Amino acid sequence: MSLLHPEEQVFAAMLDGWRNQRLARNLALSTIDGREKAVRAFARHADARPWRWTPQLLDEWFSDLRAVRHLKHSTVRAYQEAIRTFCHYITDPAYQWAVECEQRFGTHPVQVVHEWNTAMHVQDTESDPAKRAFTVDELERFFDYADEQVSRVRVAGRKGWLPAFRDATLFKIAYAYGLFSGALPACAPAIF
Repeated sequence: MSLLHPEEQVFAAMLDGWRNQRLARNLALSTIDGREKAVRAFARHADARPWRWTPQLLDEWFSDLRAVRHLKHSTVRAYQEAIRTFCHYITDPAYQWAVECEQRFGTHPVQVVHEWNTAMHVQDTESDPAKRAFTVDELERFFDYADEQVSRVRVAGRKGWLPAFRDATLFKIAYAYGLFSGALPACAPAIF
């Protein structure tokens, strides 16, 4: 079947098929949309369709993202993963995109994301030190400090032990339910 705008239509069909595959895997819509935006951004930057992508084009894009746009390591790695999974989809023989592209364009898509041109995730956390999660020792010191405040106020015979107890309990509940952001609450003294 001949297409009016084959390059645009085949690329759109690839993205639609990839979206359906990820929906079938029950991925969150936000994840699906974010990864598709990354693929589209790379296609715009490369000024090429997936069957013409090369690792060199990818290297140039990632260099631009880091050196010019100053994106964080985790953001660049997320973009790399988006391109990797898209290329895995379009090169999978089950979906026949290589055959389709070979017939229409005389070439086929290849995987352009490899171990040697992507960032490795080697640290437990990559966030800024001011935003990192507490270590186990820091959490223990924080909760011990909150409990000590209850005892200190109560032993002194002063009012206020009940609000101190409430605060200590709320900190533990917030942490247990994942509501603790990893930064000290404004009402907590700097104990680290």
